[in-house]
Amino acid sequence: MTVAAKSPTADVRDLALADEGKRRTEWAERNMPVLRLIRERFAKTRPLAGRRLSACLHVTSETANLAVTLQAGGADVALCASNPLSTQDDVAAHLVRDHGIKTFAIKGEDHETYYDHIRACLAHRPDITMDDGADLVGALHMLALGRLDDLAPPVRRWVDGLSAADRKAVLDGVVGSTEETTTGVIRLKAMAKDGVLRFPVIAVNNSETKHLFDNRYGTGQSTVDGILRATNMLLAGATAVVAGYGWCGRGVAMRLRGHGANVIVTEVEPVKALEAVMDGYRVMPMAEAASLGDVFVTLTGDVDVIRVEHMRRMKDGAIVANSGHFNVEIDLAGLAKAARGPRAVRGFVDEWVLDGKRVFVLGEGRLINLAAAEGHPASVMDMSFANQALGAEYLVEHGAELSSDVHNVPQKLDREIAVLKLRAMGVGLDELTPEQRHYLASWDLGT
Repeated sequence: MTVAAKSPTADVRDLALADEGKRRTEWAERNMPVLRLIRERFAKTRPLAGRRLSACLHVTSETANLAVTLQAGGADVALCASNPLSTQDDVAAHLVRDHGIKTFAIKGEDHETYYDHIRACLAHRPDITMDDGADLVGALHMLALGRLDDLAPPVRRWVDGLSAADRKAVLDGVVGSTEETTTGVIRLKAMAKDGVLRFPVIAVNNSETKHLFDNRYGTGQSTVDGILRATNMLLAGATAVVAGYGWCGRGVAMRLRGHGANVIVTEVEPVKALEAVMDGYRVMPMAEAASLGDVFVTLTGDVDVIRVEHMRRMKDGAIVANSGHFNVEIDLAGLAKAARGPRAVRGFVDEWVLDGKRVFVLGEGRLINLAAAEGHPASVMDMSFANQALGAEYLVEHGAELSSDVHNVPQKLDREIAVLKLRAMGVGLDELTPEQRHYLASWDLGT
């Protein structure tokens, strides 16, 4: 079957890029042994047979291996981008040409196109959705709540063309979802708290084999990689300000310090701030750190973490980047009103002039590790996407038993992924003796 680069089942930049995308995806697959083992089992057992699955994720070589795994399990997969700057166009072309996976993603796509691609994944009529930031689930629930004016125009036009029965079928067809990132989990828990969440969601982000590794080691390495690719700055001796000391912030602070930077952490949570102090970092409010930093990285998942009032205090030439989820952590709207710019000075580097001083914003305030670099290493995403694949299988098997709430990945699956990863790394484990098991299970021993 011949598929055009733009059709009802695909919208990618250029199918001629598919050969390079295939090579890139194969390279990533070499470092994804856990997902490979799951794919081999899925191909035999077909646990997702007959299921339509729509995913809104970063369209990268690692995600391609997840999509192919889901397809091997029998799923009819549609994929769109969760970030306009994260798509690898060659990988998107490869998925369409070589696997027939419905893919809607173009690097640098505008706001209208981004939501038209989300519309395409909703029009796929999914049984299961996968999100990285809850955009698919959010659109579905705006429809369910009748808040049509809050839908982006491409989605609204599609909804307007549906009959009442078709709208109901779209909503009732979803048995559950999985969520990849902290920001999405926060949004979904708020929906559950307000009593509007209509189906169960597996919080893949909360799995230990996801957030302890993806967030800390993946975000840590790839964020610094993105900053260096965009700027070619020397981190040794520079002062770096890390906003937020969750797992992502911990990882970035650790890697920046490893490059020789003097790291300052800003926080709003006292326990996390105390942990940063005990880990050897200076901790202070952003208003104080603003005048000290050479490079700033936000990792909070919240809005307006770096505001114009902070940027006015910054040194001439300060570099500002975001590695939280959405492009809301840096107040770009306020900056546009107060400053002159932007002027592109390098790829993914925009210069703004504020009070006669230059502030350089990286990647339009979007995820710098995906805008200017390649995102997390494949060996880290191996565990994250193993959680996604097993989470989808779990929803098929147990979704009907779950309440409309946010659920953690079952510990049994988490441990299974860890065991497979260790086995692939050639790492062995001790086993408890019967006496040790008895001791740990008893209350009257040890005296």
